[in-house]
Amino acid sequence: MQELGFYRFAKKDPNPIAIIDTNEKAWTRGELLEKVNQLSNGLKDFGLKKGDTVAILLPNSVEYYISYLACVQCGFYLVPINWHLSGPEVAYILQDSEAKVFITSGHNPQIIDAAQKAASEAGFNDACCLAVKPIEGMVDFYSFLENHASSDPEDRSAGQVMNYTSGTTGKPKGVKRALVDGDPDDVLSMFAMIISFFGIQPESNNVHLVGSPLYHTAVIVHSSAALHYGHAVVIMEKFSPEDFLRLIDNYKVTTSHMVPTQFHRILQLPDEIKNAYDCSSTRAMVHAAAPCPVHTKQAMIDWWGNSIWEYYAATEGGGTVVSSEEWSKYPGTVGKAWYGAEIRIIRDDGTDAEPDEQGTVFMKLGEATKFEYKGDKEKTQKDRFEADGNIYFTVGDIGYLNADGYLFLCDRKIDMIISGGANIYPAEIESVFLKHPKIRDVAVFGIPNEEWGEEVKAVVQLNDPSLAGDELVKELMEFAIENLAKMKLPRSIDFLEDMPRDENGKLYKRRLRDPYWENRDSQV
Repeated sequence: MQELGFYRFAKKDPNPIAIIDTNEKAWTRGELLEKVNQLSNGLKDFGLKKGDTVAILLPNSVEYYISYLACVQCGFYLVPINWHLSGPEVAYILQDSEAKVFITSGHNPQIIDAAQKAASEAGFNDACCLAVKPIEGMVDFYSFLENHASSDPEDRSAGQVMNYTSGTTGKPKGVKRALVDGDPDDVLSMFAMIISFFGIQPESNNVHLVGSPLYHTAVIVHSSAALHYGHAVVIMEKFSPEDFLRLIDNYKVTTSHMVPTQFHRILQLPDEIKNAYDCSSTRAMVHAAAPCPVHTKQAMIDWWGNSIWEYYAATEGGGTVVSSEEWSKYPGTVGKAWYGAEIRIIRDDGTDAEPDEQGTVFMKLGEATKFEYKGDKEKTQKDRFEADGNIYFTVGDIGYLNADGYLFLCDRKIDMIISGGANIYPAEIESVFLKHPKIRDVAVFGIPNEEWGEEVKAVVQLNDPSLAGDELVKELMEFAIENLAKMKLPRSIDFLEDMPRDENGKLYKRRLRDPYWENRDSQV
């Protein structure tokens, strides 16, 4: 059996390309490993021990992988942070994750502002803040690397990525899995085997294209798995439909992790642009994160052939997988349970639903996917049950299994908004608006958006209804901009004199949301 793992590949043959960075500079495996080891030794010199945390606030870049590969060969937790977040939002994650080192970049004014405010609020010593591009008071990333040895760090052990996912309270929680003892190459290549579910093989001239933000769980999982499988990785700083096609053609891309919004934007390109690029190299262009309209997916299969794969899972675990051929037999399905997984549809009374009967979708937690929400035992146990010696969890989706075991999703998570593949949690936005002195009550929900799937809408009840109007909308939007990431900002704000709540205070949010969805295309 072939031995896998990036570090093994780099030592066995350092010359093949490991990464094409955002400037299209080629990094060989050996060049990448040198920087990885320098950072590894530097982090250990900071005094970090197995189980400690490093947080990164970076745009898509080669430094993302240097940071990842250093942490996961030293037994550290790497916490990727969405660089669109505001300073206070970043500071919360730095503090909650107990990060010992903060790696960021003076890439643009937004990141600089968030990084400086977060480091200050979280009480970070400047010496423990590394900046890829200069940020006043922080240590230069590459100068720091040059001061440390490029030899393997001592006491290598496998680390983990700890992603943060928001919940019903609106405060993000770290999805923390226990570290697995063993050689990093062995452990990480075991986790990387998830890409084999899509027919992806080690090496075999595979090239993986990153066109989505690396702070998303699936994007870092799939692209790092590609490295551990001996594939080259091409990084886009930001998705552009034509540039995505150009890179596929230029580098003979075989794999990628995508979201339906990207399919939609690519398909909207004029035919002369689409026909200018050769996409015949694609083998496994995997998508997830949001429902994909049937007509959109069919158009992609018609264009790229049977290289379109789909899966259903969550940051917490999963899941199902479906090939183009299977999907064509059951259009709209998100697939069957992958190897070692199990899907159960549970009625409201706790019993198992029959085939084609709707219920809540539960997935089995495997040993490799068992997790806890850091510092929140109550949230960890919520929406779980044990049966037959297994633990099952749900993320709140409604669906059904057909007679052949294929899963179909019927509804989104009750409150969560999925916009362009990003999960947006209304409770967090609502909690910000409720800080405004003129607001009595607020409801935030998703409404249809042709390009992004959903967009954020806010409905506000005022203490003084006579204040409603365009000027107050402007004031509220300015307030939101100060406290929320751009992706969480409402596209529109409406005023309502009385919120639909029952006597116990429960908000009937669907009464507000459903009218916007009733006339949508049945395939969306």
